[in-house]
Amino acid sequence: MHLTGSAVSDELADLSLLYARGCLTATADPDHYETHIAHVSPDGRWRFPASLDPQVLDTAAPVTAGDAIRRITELEPDVMVPQMFCRPGMTNYRALFDVLGVPYLGNTPDATALSVDKHRARTLVAAAGVHVPHAELLRPGQTPTIAGPVVVKPADADNSSGVTLVRSPEDYEPALSEAFRHSRTALVERYVELGREVRCGLIEYGGDLVCLPLEEYAMDAASKPIRGYDDKLARSSDGDLRLMAKDGERAWIVDPTDPVTAPVWEAARACYTALGCRQYGLFDFRIDPDGRPWFLEAGLYCSFAPTSVITMMAEAADITLPDLFRSCVDSATSMQ
Repeated sequence: MHLTGSAVSDELADLSLLYARGCLTATADPDHYETHIAHVSPDGRWRFPASLDPQVLDTAAPVTAGDAIRRITELEPDVMVPQMFCRPGMTNYRALFDVLGVPYLGNTPDATALSVDKHRARTLVAAAGVHVPHAELLRPGQTPTIAGPVVVKPADADNSSGVTLVRSPEDYEPALSEAFRHSRTALVERYVELGREVRCGLIEYGGDLVCLPLEEYAMDAASKPIRGYDDKLARSSDGDLRLMAKDGERAWIVDPTDPVTAPVWEAARACYTALGCRQYGLFDFRIDPDGRPWFLEAGLYCSFAPTSVITMMAEAADITLPDLFRSCVDSATSMQ
């Protein structure tokens, strides 16, 4: 059963559908899998469409959460694939499947809740010995004490929404206002001078915790010192959601022999353990001019679409998407 949609917004529902459609196509294997879909919309209603074709999804009968639970119980799925990227989808809805006794791929609600809360995640990671930029957590009305330059960000938003680089004291107020539009708390984090910025994926595969080839982002100290929302997502002229960091100009796979790889892998292993990850984890690091990695945030998700970061990294390590998916399904069902 693929759990898609969003309990929060149409945009996050569209993001879910974008990845889930890719996953359903890439992992289709009638000899091994009988696929069902459970879709959650922002109004809290559920649908059980035969496919994620827009017309099929739109005409599927909506049902209440109670009726959805009855339907899931009747279907008795062997395993659930989480495809929701909103906070409730990554936490509450996964927990529901725990209650129903249905195993699922990936991380537990406890781990995903930690990853969404950037302040808690960075505190645990720092305690594990990973370099983390000095920061403070603020609520509306509180005044920052860290001198610039700093990065101001919502404490629990994703896709770089509401993130601002602040170099002067007079820029604090608008930056904090923007952060508070997305969260009740804001993280003010000391800016790490740019050397490079990379993302590291880890998977449990073949009985080992495997560090995958890094992905590096196109950055520039003057013109692109931090990544913003428009570096990740955008709408096309016809309104479709597009993934921006999926071309060779914006992001690319790093040669594993690159000197930056070993220290990032070491830090990522520590992050994986500190956050209690399961099956896979994804971690962003800022590399300073001296080559030292600094933890920025964790993303404990994988949709198993060809465009998913972890699957792209795995392909670079000669692990095919179907093999990775089968490994995670087998691992999840064996824990039942």
